[in-house]
Amino acid sequence: MQRLNQSIEYIEQHITEELDYEKVAEVAGCPPYYFQQMFLYLTDMTLREYIRRRRLSLAAVELQKDTGKVIDIAVKYGYESPTAFTRAFKSFHGIVPSVLKTENVSLQAYPPLQFHISVNGGQPLKFRVEEKAAFRKEARKIMDERFGHDTLLSLATTGQNIPYVRTVNAYYEDGCFYIITYATSNKMKQIGNNPIVAVAGEWFTAHGKGENLGWFCKKENNEIAQKLRQAFSEWIDNGHNNFDDENTIILCVQLTEGVLFSHGTRYDIDFSAN
Repeated sequence: MQRLNQSIEYIEQHITEELDYEKVAEVAGCPPYYFQQMFLYLTDMTLREYIRRRRLSLAAVELQKDTGKVIDIAVKYGYESPTAFTRAFKSFHGIVPSVLKTENVSLQAYPPLQFHISVNGGQPLKFRVEEKAAFRKEARKIMDERFGHDTLLSLATTGQNIPYVRTVNAYYEDGCFYIITYATSNKMKQIGNNPIVAVAGEWFTAHGKGENLGWFCKKENNEIAQKLRQAFSEWIDNGHNNFDDENTIILCVQLTEGVLFSHGTRYDIDFSAN
């Protein structure tokens, strides 16, 4: 527990810097992959999400104290533009940063984590398996909370009977993952030949079917495109995407079946039943 709390202290000391996850794991005394999995299991959020919440909480405090310009505070906490900062801030706090300059409003604060040991008797760990049959309410809630924002997802496709895997930024909603990509990329060519894909995220694996929804700016995509702009607000306008190019598309992965773990419970989910 002491090493875990030291890793939290390290994050606080370097919160305005580009944090090295390997260094954070080193302070905690374990390999980076296992540290991030353990962090997720203990807190039910990713390390990246925790750091994002802390930065937005601290940024709000500075804005309330009127200690600087919005653009300066945005850059201080790792945002490349005021637009990206405003979107992330509004998503987290429910208001835009400029409001704090003129109004005294209540904000959502996220204090630093503290880990403690709690021992209750000598009972064995109980593990429960939920049957696949339906997308249970509790599993739906976990999926929304864990993946209903910018999340890193492993996406596997096949080409000429050879598997290919890459990491993508994805947003989850109603049994689907949505990804901004390029129409002529290798993964889209492979999906064109075989739409069956596999995905893996934090304590979650699934199969699904990939579908090209077409140009990001197409009228029919307006609703989901706006949600993606909000979910990916921290980086979507950094120049990586050219939305004037009609090959900049939205890939939808419609999930069919998957396995989700949360706090000792395994959920076998039949997405197609909903």
